[in-house]
Amino acid sequence: MQLMSSNFGHGQRIPEEFTFCAQDPVQHVRPAANRNPHLRWSGAPSATRSLVLVCVDSDVPTRPDDVNKEGRTVPASLPRADFHHWLLVDIPPQVQEIHAGQCSDGITARGKRTPAGPAGSRQGLNDYTSWFSGDAGMGGDYFGYDGPCPPWNDELLHHYHFVLYATDLERCPVEGAFTGPQVMKAIEGHVLAEARLTGTYTLNPAVR
Repeated sequence: MQLMSSNFGHGQRIPEEFTFCAQDPVQHVRPAANRNPHLRWSGAPSATRSLVLVCVDSDVPTRPDDVNKEGRTVPASLPRADFHHWLLVDIPPQVQEIHAGQCSDGITARGKRTPAGPAGSRQGLNDYTSWFSGDAGMGGDYFGYDGPCPPWNDELLHHYHFVLYATDLERCPVEGAFTGPQVMKAIEGHVLAEARLTGTYTLNPAVR
């Protein structure tokens, strides 16, 4: 099975258009277009009943002490954790493409409630839900895709893994405001094949 995008190649930088935040020479960051990238896939097994798509940043700092602090940096040696940017389940097996901007086009304060997606699919909570928890202006339930916004002072280049799973499940057994760990547990033992496309992004001008 193959997963590809017309917007970036495997191992290449994700264009600013598909991110939550962009570099700003004065304020470090500014809001970006936050559109989902184009994705196309092929080669799913004939026994596939539904597809699951996730996007996860595997390089998120495990401690917030230095994150986005003037005069400090987040060391590359700091242990890292996952941050889910997109959870899309119950994609019908006949669907083979998601167009750029089809599921997300712009930032929605407090999160998108009913993000667009392929007919029949469902979208879970991304991890901006916890990131903005307690923020009076931005706190809420963030469903669907919201793009990269790594710490602007992180020494590490972040990697964003778009992973497509072909499953034997007619319907993924998660309900309501489901999360990344819940999806991964639900599809365990039901994956027939998978494909991965990894993009990179940084807001730190010193990192390439």
